[in-house]
Amino acid sequence: MDEIALAAGALYVIVLLRAGGTFAVGWLAGAGARRSRFAERISSAKFRRAERAIQRWGAPVVAVSFLTVGFQTAANFLAGSMRMPLSRYLPALFVGGAAWALIYATAGFGILKGLGRLFAEQTAYGVSAVVVLLLAVGGVVVYRRRRAVAVPSSGDAVSDKS
Repeated sequence: MDEIALAAGALYVIVLLRAGGTFAVGWLAGAGARRSRFAERISSAKFRRAERAIQRWGAPVVAVSFLTVGFQTAANFLAGSMRMPLSRYLPALFVGGAAWALIYATAGFGILKGLGRLFAEQTAYGVSAVVVLLLAVGGVVVYRRRRAVAVPSSGDAVSDKS
């Protein structure tokens, strides 16, 4: 139990620094956009309404984003770029980050213990499982790259017809 608490604590510090840093980068990017040629678009009534909605309702979105894979960085960046007040952002960060740290610490240790037991008791199965996993990931990467090259964009299809 002590190792899970230690891992959860370390992961909590990591997620607070990473997500908080992403929020800060978003904040700076939002400030830069407000001074750029996009300032007119950003100051429109529609954009201000969206900004107010994120400032008001964005905290639950930020907190829940930690339970997803890949969305949490975008949620933290957008919260920063939309200038979510820290009084709303920080509680969401603390709650969502704690959930993330606990999930990854407990599930992570469970997976590591299972793999350790598999390698210790039946090494051939452990090595086979890792090889199959690597081949599956490689296959997905190759499939996606080939599919991206094979599918022409809509602009290419139009130019081929003329």
